Amino acid sequence: MSIVQPEISDSRVLDLFAGSGSLGLEALSRGATAVDFVEHSRPCIETIRKNVAMLGVGEECVIHIRKVMTFVTALDTEVYDIAFADPPYDSSGGMDLVQAFRSKPFAKILGVEHRAAASIPGDRTTSYGDIALTFCFAP
Repeated sequence: MSIVQPEISDSRVLDLFAGSGSLGLEALSRGATAVDFVEHSRPCIETIRKNVAMLGVGEECVIHIRKVMTFVTALDTEVYDIAFADPPYDSSGGMDLVQAFRSKPFAKILGVEHRAAASIPGDRTTSYGDIALTFCFAP
């Protein structure tokens, strides 16, 4: 998150494969004005709802119960300022997401978390032990 800190203030953020919603909620705590969460797992959706309610940020959040690739392929170009994604490590979700972004950049910045051993083509990758963050930037 600190890598894109200068871009977070007053931004509209997309949290893909949202899980508990931690990436989007952290972005709000760092100055984002709105977050959309995209998740299809019912238990995860309930966790996001509880976390949003506990933090009292419901007015700044929208939860989309959809599959990520279905959601992003329907978006227009640069709808969001920043998109964060934490796809399951044993899936092709990160690679699929980068390909969709390259076809139609739905955000100014896309950050994908993945195993450091997995190569995802992006504009900048930073590794933290076994984990890496790959960023792609809209042209």
